[in-house]
Amino acid sequence: MDLFLACLGALVAIPATVVAAITVQLFSRGPVFFIQEREGLGGKTIKVWKVRTMVPDAERQLHAYLENDPEAQAEWQRSFKLRKDPRLVPVVEKWIRRFSLDELPQLLNVMSGDMSLVSPRPFPPYHLKRFSPEALELRHRVRPGMTGLWQVLSRSDGNTADQEALDTHYVRNWSLWMDLYILGKTTTAVLGGRGAY
Repeated sequence: MDLFLACLGALVAIPATVVAAITVQLFSRGPVFFIQEREGLGGKTIKVWKVRTMVPDAERQLHAYLENDPEAQAEWQRSFKLRKDPRLVPVVEKWIRRFSLDELPQLLNVMSGDMSLVSPRPFPPYHLKRFSPEALELRHRVRPGMTGLWQVLSRSDGNTADQEALDTHYVRNWSLWMDLYILGKTTTAVLGGRGAY
């Protein structure tokens, strides 16, 4: 199902990714794609692809912003997300991030077998440190996904405890019907732009 739907989705994703990439180039110098190493099946390191929506010196800007804004620090610690993120390229984030177009290159990860369409999202190491050992062990049993139960029920509005609970529930109760439900809800969430920032 992953391979079939990923190939089908690529028919729409390729032109959308090209448009997104051109837009990024118009508003920010630097590479079009952003590649980050994250944990995959069995804890193996995989390279996750995205259209770059952040400025080249994103980490420096994030640290400076958090140091000078206690409220932003609290928000970051809650979910590792910011409603007003200083790292985002102006204009680009208004629609590329809102409609998750930056995630489309991950269809390549699905086609290569590193990811699934539906499963817990692959998080950076600093994010994974907030999860319990039991939750991490469960995550290692499955390929990470482009979308998951947390994305359709909470998206950026949830905290790390919500993420752990929903991802754990998914792994322990997986079914084909749950995957189809999540894919359907993902379409609704993306088109509505809910919780995307």
